[in-house]
Amino acid sequence: MIEERLTDGHRWLRICQHDWADPLDDSHAQRRGGRWNPPDSWRTLYLNEDLVTARLNVERFIDDQPYEPEDLRADAGPELAIAILPRAQRVADVHTPEGVAAVGLPATYPTDTRGRLVTHEPCPRIGSQARQAALRGIRSRSAQAPRGAGRELAWFPATSRSRARLQERLAFETWYWA
Repeated sequence: MIEERLTDGHRWLRICQHDWADPLDDSHAQRRGGRWNPPDSWRTLYLNEDLVTARLNVERFIDDQPYEPEDLRADAGPELAIAILPRAQRVADVHTPEGVAAVGLPATYPTDTRGRLVTHEPCPRIGSQARQAALRGIRSRSAQAPRGAGRELAWFPATSRSRARLQERLAFETWYWA
């Protein structure tokens, strides 16, 4: 597993609903699991590294719906929470060719060699290995971006006091069309 240090002060992005009291609540993924953590495991906050990746994730969430982002009412579209993580976060690299190879995923990740999206099945094991190595998460290629161009972060807070700091929340019409 290849380790990297995140840039201090980076503004991470989280898609949220306007009625979420705490858009940076990591207990949901702890209970339900996600790509990099199994259900009923550890606190995990899933974040987008950039605006393009956040937009692609919105499109994925409404893929099965009979509408497009332009059909969403301004007050009904998802908000964007902007957060800063504690300083000096060391995470597993699952985005460079070397980092992807080091964890045993196909070089084509997030797709397999046949072009199909890699299932979640091998990923929680990698998340467990990162936690055992005292790393604070997985920085990975986005499964929503063409050929994995976008970047996402599954952040594992170090302690119960370790929290991402909310900088601001942006309404859908403010951030999605920017």
